[in-house]
Amino acid sequence: MNRKTLVLPAVVGLLAPVLAACGGSDSGSGGGDAIAVGTTDRFIATKDAPAPFDPAYAYDVGSWNVLRQTVQTLMMQPKGDGDPVPEAAQSCDFTDSGNERYACTLRDGLKFANGDKVTAADVKYSIDRARAIKADSGVFALLSTIDTVETQGDNEVIFHLKTADATFPYKLSTPVAGIVNPDDYEKNKLREGFEVDGSGPYTLSTEVKNDEVVKATFTKNPNYKGSLKVNNSKVDMVSFKDAATMGTALDKGDIQVMTRTMTPEQIDKLSEKTDGDVDLVEMAGLEIRYLAFNTNAPTVKTKAVREAMAQLINRAELVSKVYGSQAEPLYSLVPASVTGHSNSFLNKYGDPSVSKAKTLLTDANITTPVKLTLHYTTDHYGSATKKEFEQLQTQLNTSGLFDVTIKGAAWDTFVPAERKGSYDVWGMGWFPDFPDADSFIAPFLDKDNFLNSPYANPKIIDNLIPESRREADRLAAGTSLTEIQDIVADDVPILPLWQGKQYVAARDDVTGTAYVLNSSATLQLWELSRGVSG
Repeated sequence: MNRKTLVLPAVVGLLAPVLAACGGSDSGSGGGDAIAVGTTDRFIATKDAPAPFDPAYAYDVGSWNVLRQTVQTLMMQPKGDGDPVPEAAQSCDFTDSGNERYACTLRDGLKFANGDKVTAADVKYSIDRARAIKADSGVFALLSTIDTVETQGDNEVIFHLKTADATFPYKLSTPVAGIVNPDDYEKNKLREGFEVDGSGPYTLSTEVKNDEVVKATFTKNPNYKGSLKVNNSKVDMVSFKDAATMGTALDKGDIQVMTRTMTPEQIDKLSEKTDGDVDLVEMAGLEIRYLAFNTNAPTVKTKAVREAMAQLINRAELVSKVYGSQAEPLYSLVPASVTGHSNSFLNKYGDPSVSKAKTLLTDANITTPVKLTLHYTTDHYGSATKKEFEQLQTQLNTSGLFDVTIKGAAWDTFVPAERKGSYDVWGMGWFPDFPDADSFIAPFLDKDNFLNSPYANPKIIDNLIPESRREADRLAAGTSLTEIQDIVADDVPILPLWQGKQYVAARDDVTGTAYVLNSSATLQLWELSRGVSG
């Protein structure tokens, strides 16, 4: 038996639409024990983040993966990737030539899990609510091109956009556009805690200890009406403190599937095994890692400091020493497999060079070594993050031009501090909201960007992003997208580092693992079932 399965990648943005299989509440095996899925994602309710599962607040890959199982959206990203297809909607289309009026008709018989009918008014309420609350996570910015939401009867929803936005169908597939019941979600207040109520393929119950979810149980929703075929009756998502503990649970059979985040060492070991009862699935991924800068902070306010870092960091060495073949150097915010990608940083800076970096700093009258602290999160992207930052520290300090220290913090501390502007330089990862270049540009560079960055380039915000969104043919958006990436390389408000593959490990009595993650790292738990893999 081949212990490693490779799911071949496709070039994002050039994929033909793939229709999702039709299903509903009567689809799936309907029996058997829960399939247990392990993750190192942590779900914590804190004073700074009291509503981790509210669609109007959640904006990280872990929380979104909970919401995608439970809260239905009008559109969804289909199995195998491609253009978004209707989910809660029966149909959705632009109804004008300018891509500024988008109309959706709901499926017949839609119900929330409690049996209440889902209406167009509920859709309007949900989306208007997220836009009005404007949570500090910045997720509401995904809906920024909406001017007004109109309903016609119980089944018709019409979105009037402020400006043309060819990516709008993708945005309606994200959890911030999830349909919630007004009886459960107040109009102007976030829903605190871990309860989720929706019309998606599963209902949710949680086991909570010390304000943290240790197990989330997804039970097949008997009232679900949508495009998905649900292949199981129950899935338990178990949260582990680290990858080693999660791996031990998989070996013992306490869990059947292991997702993010495995260590590079675990992946290598599973990849090399030729026997045993655990399969490793490797698939295309669009995860990126980068350094972000508070461009108002005295230490990095001068552009030359940021340029010098871009000139010094050796991405190939970083990837080789920390991630091996599991990642690739990245020279733009937009990954290499996404339509509109340009190697802007490589074009501008070329190979790493101490002499060129020294010239940049000397010409700007910067005294060296420049003292900086690089901040990273210790528990959100895996244990390799610390090794990555140790490598960055070594590279910068070895040049003699920088005096860098590194400092880690848990995610529930790290995120509030970053949003308050407490860090000058910090490391983050990004899993796209949808597989389009816009999702790697607008969240970082548009108004209300999720990093709360002070960097604002009027040409990008007022001209280039709107220009790119007017192009329904994403190849035609390439000119605007390339110019944006070139400006980022010139100004360095963000420094891209690498893009990674993604992996799932599963015991061989579980099927559906090839599709349990899409390229945007979206968990599709409905794909899993009991059986015998090949």
